[in-house]
Formats: sequence, structure tokens, C-alpha cells
Amino acid sequence: MQPRCLILFLLLPFLHRPQSQPGAPLITAPQSGQVVQGQVAIRGTSAMAGFAASELAFTYADGTLPTWFLLAVNQQPVQNDVLALWDTTAITDGNYTLRLRVYLTDGGYQDTFVNNVRVRNYTPVETSTPLPSPTATVTPVPATPPQPTATATPLPPTPSPLPPNPAALRRETIQASAVYGAALTLLLFALFGAGMYLRRAR
Repeated sequence: MQPRCLILFLLLPFLHRPQSQPGAPLITAPQSGQVVQGQVAIRGTSAMAGFAASELAFTYADGTLPTWFLLAVNQQPVQNDVLALWDTTAITDGNYTLRLRVYLTDGGYQDTFVNNVRVRNYTPVETSTPLPSPTATVTPVPATPPQPTATATPLPPTPSPLPPNPAALRRETIQASAVYGAALTLLLFALFGAGMYLRRAR
């Protein structure tokens, strides 16, 4: 065997090495929680072993029983590229879920989802407001009230008894004067009455 043929024989396994196939579908943009507006390019990968077709759909994020709205159907696998264009101006603002479904040649399919895609064309975009930092407050401690000081209160002076008034009349003197006055009055009335009687008798 010639050396050239020997080299080709040794390199043959590497020249015919099979290419590896992607294992699962993937949406890379937009991401969960992202705000989107207008025309949105949905990027990702649908290429995988056994690829038959793929479809992209969306639904309301808060739907209990989701109804999926079709965005695009692809017959060719996509490797890390644009899967579809999404016109978000045609829907109401809200939170949505995207789904990429890849149908396989064996009849099965595989799904991947991106939740909470926020469409905000007509409403303000919410911004997180940072919470205010707590401020330490110092509470003043009341000062200890001063203790009351005992003070001696001077007693009022004791009144001294007054000496007897020399001009004060005794009780006995007042009674004697009253009796004397009454007797004198009766005497005067008697004399006056006698005088009047004698004058009439003439």
C-alpha cells in the first residue's frame, strides 16, 4: 500500500465524522420579564434531531385555560436566528407567554416557553421604586428631676394676752346703773303726774 493511500485511510473516519444535532428548542429573545414594544424580533433555535416543522405562538400570561394565537410556522430549522416578527401594536398591553413548538418526524413534539413578556405600547412602563432607607432616630432620655429640698417653715408668733382695759365697765356696774336710771325715771313721772293733778285741782 502506498503511503498516500495509507494517509487517506487513516483520515477517513475524521472526514466522515457525523455532525452533532441540537438537543432542544430554545427562545433567546425576548426574555422573561422584558418589556417589548412595536415590532419584536423573536430569536432562538428550532433546529434539532428529527426536525419536521416548528410553530411560534403566544397567549395571555394570566389565562387559566390558555388560548394560543399562532405567530409563525417554519418548515426549515432555525439555528440561533430570527424565528418570527411579532407586531405587538395589534394586541392590548399586558403580560404574555411565548411558546416555540418543534414537531418531530416520529410524530412527537417538544416545547419551550418564555413567561411574563411585558407588552407596553399604550401604558407607562412600571419602574421599581426603591424603598427608603430606615433612618435611625434618637429618642432623648428625660433628665432626672431634681429632688425637693426640705426647708424649715417658721411658725407664726404666739399672741400675747392683752392687759385688762381700765376703761371697760364691769357687769355689776352696768346693772346698778340700769336700776338707778329706771328708778329715777319713775320718780320723775310721779312728780310730773302730781304737779298736773295739783294744777287741775285749783
